[in-house]
Amino acid sequence: MNIVDRSFAQLAREILSLSDKEMYHRMRKSFDRVPQVTQRNCMRYFNQYNYWGRLDIDQGVYEEIELKQKTLQQHMDDFAWLYGRLGDYRSKKTLYAILNNWYAYDFASTTQTKEYLFDSYFDLDLLQCSEQEVFVDLGAYTGDTVLSYLRNYGEDCYRRIYCYEITPQNFGYLKMNLEKYPNIDCRLKGVSDAPGRLFVQDNAASSSANTLGETGGEAVDVVTLDDDIEQAVTLIKADIEGYEQKALRGAARHIANDHPRLLLSVYHSNDDLWQIPRMVDEYSGDYRFYLRYKSSPIYPTEIILFAL
Repeated sequence: MNIVDRSFAQLAREILSLSDKEMYHRMRKSFDRVPQVTQRNCMRYFNQYNYWGRLDIDQGVYEEIELKQKTLQQHMDDFAWLYGRLGDYRSKKTLYAILNNWYAYDFASTTQTKEYLFDSYFDLDLLQCSEQEVFVDLGAYTGDTVLSYLRNYGEDCYRRIYCYEITPQNFGYLKMNLEKYPNIDCRLKGVSDAPGRLFVQDNAASSSANTLGETGGEAVDVVTLDDDIEQAVTLIKADIEGYEQKALRGAARHIANDHPRLLLSVYHSNDDLWQIPRMVDEYSGDYRFYLRYKSSPIYPTEIILFAL
């Protein structure tokens, strides 16, 4: 055991020892000690994206803290399971830092674990790629992830790339940005656990955060990866604004049969951080997990689960 193990074990024991009321009181006290300007920046950010619950200091609404409290208390055993499955101590310290940020508004540990060296998704210490890669990019946006892949591994380091994007305007830029590269298949489709037709819901902050819903703007076809791609895949990246779990269910056959390496966003809800690795483990039990994040240490987002 080392200091990272000790810190995580101590955090887990403390959380599990508290009543609901005691834990909420501690979390509120920690938040109240944060400088006012930071509190309000957090409030604006949480309310802008609406993934983690509302926060309205002026109206006394602290749903974001209440939901974090419930997840930590009800699923600390799941977080402990994930901690034991993480493949390096950098990942373990990252998980501890994220949970302690939720619980105690600790910014020091998240500052230490923020990713500075590598691009998002492409940690060269973890992920090596070859000319035989069949790469599926879910949430391809305007091609930024694919271009990052080509910079990190080379323009000849793939066999085929599939790009899925739901927003027509983004899709136009996606095709334009990648048109000079061969064997890249851009598809204006959503990805879920069942085929159908849904509607693009615009996010005021950024079109990269657009989501799918039963109502909304432009209609888009929705597919499962198991139905839509016949060839074996070797690498899947998913950053699709809360649809990651549905996309995984729709790719269960590929995951079980092809064992692609998975680069998955696990920050669009409090529970994604434990639910998504549990889901991957159910489909194929021999994955090794790693965590990296690349965002503000004030509130970690852009958290990537590497399942390799």
